[in-house]
Amino acid sequence: MAAEGGPRARGGEAGPWWASGEVYEGYVGRWSRRVAKEFLAWLGVPPGEDWLDLGCGTGALTEAILADHAPASVLGIDPSEGFLAHARHQVTDPRAAFRQGDAQALPVPDASFGAVVSGLVLNFVPDPAKAVAEMRRAARPGGTLAAYVWDYADGMQMMRRFWDAAGALDPAARERDEALRSPLCRPDALRARFGGAGLRGVEVTAIEVPTVFHDFEDFWRPFLGGQAPAPGYCMSLDEEHRARLRERLRVTLPTEPDGRIRLAARAWAVRGVT
Repeated sequence: MAAEGGPRARGGEAGPWWASGEVYEGYVGRWSRRVAKEFLAWLGVPPGEDWLDLGCGTGALTEAILADHAPASVLGIDPSEGFLAHARHQVTDPRAAFRQGDAQALPVPDASFGAVVSGLVLNFVPDPAKAVAEMRRAARPGGTLAAYVWDYADGMQMMRRFWDAAGALDPAARERDEALRSPLCRPDALRARFGGAGLRGVEVTAIEVPTVFHDFEDFWRPFLGGQAPAPGYCMSLDEEHRARLRERLRVTLPTEPDGRIRLAARAWAVRGVT
């Protein structure tokens, strides 16, 4: 799981949004960890495989692989040294290793892994076709390739609510909406991308998890971290406009009598075989 970012975040150069793994964890890391478990269960990769976690971010997907899927090894690759430092601190299992690298030019030999996976990354690679081709190159014959991405268009409600409120107050905000800038956030696009890479048995499924916020501050605070497109936009506003956005969200979110806000987060997952 990894990571969620701007156009440069998964190319060769990590954007400035990715200085802190801790900020990412508070933003969407807590929700993507839940998706990771369901994603891995759906894959059904047998024990004893060597895994590659492309765009490993803070190491959550690597942690889930180690905890529940008995790998021989897991190599996490990410361009952000901030994320890698967080992952190395969190994941101390000797079967795991982390390395800085570019999704479009993976620093690994051909046919090295039985499973090559990527969480929340492909929408932010400048050339996703090249990244999928690199994933295929890294996989052994008969290996599993798989990825998942947020459904920014509709199902990732935390972000959908944010951009709908922002766009209502500032039409220019709509240009930053991930739904418009993320071509692979829909199932047909994912299926076509993996099928176009020559993979066999390509399948796509939806994974939905609840995202329950304790109160409005629990929802709002992550948008003040400045990382990723929505928090980046939020912190680019002056105090007056940020307060207007905050208030619009506060009055439009579905808040229960005890203050909790129940939303959902949907990801699309894709898998295929080399």
